[in-house]
Formats: sequence, C-alpha cells, structure tokens
Amino acid sequence: MTWKLFPKYTLPQILMHQADHLGKNNIAIRSKAYGIWQSLTWSDYLNYTKKMALGLKTLGIQRKDKVGLIVDNDPEWLFSELGAQSMGAVTVNFFTSSIAREIVNILKQIKASFVIVQDQEQVDKLLSMRQELSHIKKIIYVDPTGLRTYCDDSWLISFADLLQLGEQTMVEQPTLFEKELGLGKADDIAHMLMTSGTTGQPKLVKLSHSNFTDMSLKWLETAPIGIGSNWISISPPAWVVDQVWGAGICLLGGLSINFPENFETIEEDFREIGPDIIITSSLFWENLASKIRVKINDSGFIKRFLYNWAQKIGAEVIQRKTDKKHSWLGLIILHWIARRLISRPLLDRIGCLGFKEAYTGGHPISPDVIRFFRINGLNLKQCYGMTETCGIFQAQPDHQVKAETVGLPLPRTKIKITEDQEVLVKSPSNFQGYYQNQEATAEALQDGWFHTGDAGYIDDDGHLVIIGRKQDIMHTKDGEAFSPDFIETRLKFSPYIKEAVLWGEGKPYLSAFINIDFGNVGNWAEEQKIPYTTYLDLSKQPKVEKLIQNQVQMVNKILPMPMRLVKIILLYKLLDADDQELTRTGKIRRKFVFTQYQHLIEAFYSEKTELPVKGQVNYRDGTVGIIESTVKILTISDSF
Repeated sequence: MTWKLFPKYTLPQILMHQADHLGKNNIAIRSKAYGIWQSLTWSDYLNYTKKMALGLKTLGIQRKDKVGLIVDNDPEWLFSELGAQSMGAVTVNFFTSSIAREIVNILKQIKASFVIVQDQEQVDKLLSMRQELSHIKKIIYVDPTGLRTYCDDSWLISFADLLQLGEQTMVEQPTLFEKELGLGKADDIAHMLMTSGTTGQPKLVKLSHSNFTDMSLKWLETAPIGIGSNWISISPPAWVVDQVWGAGICLLGGLSINFPENFETIEEDFREIGPDIIITSSLFWENLASKIRVKINDSGFIKRFLYNWAQKIGAEVIQRKTDKKHSWLGLIILHWIARRLISRPLLDRIGCLGFKEAYTGGHPISPDVIRFFRINGLNLKQCYGMTETCGIFQAQPDHQVKAETVGLPLPRTKIKITEDQEVLVKSPSNFQGYYQNQEATAEALQDGWFHTGDAGYIDDDGHLVIIGRKQDIMHTKDGEAFSPDFIETRLKFSPYIKEAVLWGEGKPYLSAFINIDFGNVGNWAEEQKIPYTTYLDLSKQPKVEKLIQNQVQMVNKILPMPMRLVKIILLYKLLDADDQELTRTGKIRRKFVFTQYQHLIEAFYSEKTELPVKGQVNYRDGTVGIIESTVKILTISDSF
C-alpha cells in the first residue's frame, strides 16, 4: 500500500498495513514513566489495539456506537481510539480538565455506550452523575491508583482487564478482528471533536477517516518528515492538532510518537528524545518566551549584555531575510558567533536545539513571540486551522516566514476572501457536518466552502493574514476599526501579563482587563521585597499596578493612536475555563466575559476610579466560592 492508496482505507486498516510493513524493527511509540522511556514497535502497537478492539467487542460494542475518551497523552489513548474504530465505533475526545457537567451533557447527547477514562478523578466525575448515564455499558479506567475500593462496582473495568478479555477473545475467535476491520469504509465517521465554543456553545464536529488521511498526506507531502522521524505529543488529545498528528500523520508517515512523563519534565524529555518536529498551542510558546526573558533579566550583567548583543544581531539577520535582502559578510560572521555563544546553548537549555520544525497554532500569537524564537535560532512558524478543517491547513514554508502571517495553503486546499473579509476554505479535509445540527452545518458549509468566521486578507506574497474573529472586530465611537486579538497578543508578550481582554465597541477609547502572570509577577514582587499572600492580594499591590501600567505603556508606543489603551483593570481572579470565561484550549469567550463583567466595563467609561466587586468561582469539585474585593480603574498616562 502506498501513500496514494491510503485515502481508500480507514485509520485502523492503515495501522494493520504499517505493522506489516514496519513490524518489529521500527519504533512506533515511546512513553516515559518514572524517568524511564519504554518503547513499542509497530507490531506492539497493532497487538494492543487488537486486544482493545476485541475486548470492547466482547463487552458488546456495536458498529456506529459512540465511545467517549477522557484520557491524557499516553499510548492508551491511541489503543483505545483505533481499537474502537476497528469495530466501527465513533470516538469522541474530552479534555481531562472539563468539569463533570460538561462531560455528561455531551455523553448524553451522543448516547455513548462506553467511556474510557484516565484515572480516579475522571471516574468520580461520572459516578457523581451516574443516574443520568444509564446508556453507558462500561467505564474503562487506565490508571488503577486509588480505585481499589471501587472493584465491586460492575459498571467499572480496568484497562488491563479489558486487554486480557480481548486476548482471550483473540484466541477463541482468531479471525474476528480482521473480519470487523474489513467492514470499515474510508467515508465512515471516525471521530468527533468539540469546537472551542468561543462564540457560543461548543458543537460536535464529525470527521471521517478520509478527512484524517487527506490532512495527514498534506503534511507528509509538505514537511520534512517520514519513517523514523520523532514527534512529541504535549497538547491534549481533545485538541484537533494533536488528534490529527497522533492518530493520522504519525500513523500514515511511520513517525515515532513520544509521550513525555508530565508537563514539568518536558524540557528534559525534549533533550532526551530529540524530536524533529513539534506543533503546539501559542500558549506554550508565550509561556516559554516569558520564562526565558524573566531568567535573562535575573542573570548577571555580563550574561545580559551578551544576550542583548546576540538579540540585536539576530534581529537584524531575521529582518533582512523577511525583506528578502542579503546580509553582508560581517553580519553573517557576527551572527554565527552569536549563535554559537548564546543561541545554541539557550535552545539546548530549554530542550529545543534538535527541532527542525516548530509550529504554533490555536489562538492568535503575537508576532513578537515568533520573532523572539526565530532570533534565537528556533525555526518557529505560525500556522492556521480549525476543528472543522481537520486541523492545520495553512502554514509558513521555510524561507518564506513572515511573523504577521499564517503562510500559504497546504496542497489541495483553496482559500478565498469574501467582500466582508471572511476567510473561506475548500478542501477534502473539511468536516462532514455538525452532529445533530443540520442548521449550523448548512450555514457553515456552502457549496463545499467552509465559512471560518475569521476575518483576514491575502498579502502581496500570497500569505494569509488573520485579523481576528469577524464578529469580534470592533469600532470606536469615531468609527476606527480594531481587532482585539491584534492588541491582546502584543500585551501578552509581556512576561508579566498572562491574559488581556479588550473593550471599546462604540466607545471614545479602548480599555482592557488584565490578568497578571502570578508566577512571574510573584517572583518580581519577592525581589522587590513586596509581601503578598494570594493572587488577589498580589494584583492589588501599588507597585504591581505600576509595573503593569509600564508594560501597557510600552505596547502603546508601537500602536496607532486610536488603538492605544487608556484604562485598565487588574482583574481580581484569573479567567478560567471552569468559570466558562475561557475555552478548554485557552481562548477568550468574549460574549460570556462581557455579560459576566459588564458592570466593570461600564465603569471604564465613567468617572469612577475604583469599584466594589463580588465574584463567583466554580471549583472543579463542583463547589462554588465567592470573592469580594475592590478593583481600581488605572489610567495609562501616555494614552493621548
């Protein structure tokens, strides 16, 4: 079977081929536990998937059944997903951070027959609402820690026991797996994922096997990857990008998938594995850039001097490449020296030295973050995609990287811009519709074109520039149009600002809510000998207020006058997905935040300088807390 034939098959059928082709001589999966890397070959990959599939079959799974997955980045995710799909079932991923009500609502909607969960935390979420989940036959848990007292519950079965059940069935019915596998068709629905829900309630996106194979082939035709290449999975499996790479691109291309032990060991795991390629959310790169800059500021004078010198040299080289100008010999030599002395050791320190390709996706990212990493020698590029397009369909080619754009379309992808600047995409990767929502499907998919809801334009080099969500484009009282994303991403480049939400529709000036970065601001406060206890306490410190005002002033200097911020409020709590203020991928749910904090927004455009507030916080265990405080409305002195 060649790549050209892959679109005719389902993902599990392709796994069968890859196991036959790559067998026991090639590593398919590596996972780290207790500091030790464990490897699985392609034969192992198929064997575990087969046991999983037959275990589910023995429990009574039927074709077109729905199987929920509430799992972390572990091999069991892939075994479960491809195993269920082998039996003709449709899998649905959930974020492990989701609260019980969010998960149960979707499980009820799809009438899931089985749910595979990571650990006791996820089991407890479902047990707490068991009376609403009568359609679920079994809950399969991966990690048995803490579940010893649950053994008598017939609703539960361990992952290990399910594999044993599958192995027994394999012996008793040796042809059952291949028989069920052969019934699958490329156009069958393989998987469903929830949209981010930035503009309303999340919808379930139906993706077929052929959607996955088409998107996978686009990347294999474009990126310098293939059999033996290393990809590392660090974003949740419920995010479409990790879903397509883990269950698609790596499968079709014969790449090795690496699962780090946990988020805290990522930099060490990078160095140990040496991945060729990484694609993850902009939040990861924003946090990493902040971490580096804070550590540089804390270093000694000589290190800071050399670092700043290397930054100036790197910035000049990158700018000349962007402008398609040649660098003079002296600059090339200085850049080589700066790379050897500063950039390479820095990349090695954060585990990124081995990356050939690095991509950022998800929500918008500041061009400053892109430039920062490229100046330091990391080939970081911005890309663009959506759940409905089965992942990333637009990426920057090497030697054509422009920090402000999302690059060019991948093969077999057409882009056009409507008169009102909406971005439309046509591709075989486009989804099969929204689950049980024909009205939304008809609105989003018209004549094969998917309406993204994003505003953008094509620049002179054919690159797509995303302005922001079309419905989020705002106009001041004087009619000046602005994109909140454009300003928010630049504010978040500050290591002291974690989140920013802009306001100003129909108003005489712009204002913003600011979430401070508790870790970085906390370290700064300790150096300044500022005592504090909680996030709320820290955000109210006068010196912290001045620090953030100065950070906003720095951003104001690079913005046109109508886009400059005049007033800000340091929010008394972090915006949180559990409070419905953010999506599970970290995007702002602007409409909800507007409703929740409307009284604060109105105060921006009054004479008030402070305002009493009383807020509600929803904890993950279902309890509700109340915060009472007073917020100050801070004015940015150089706004006018």
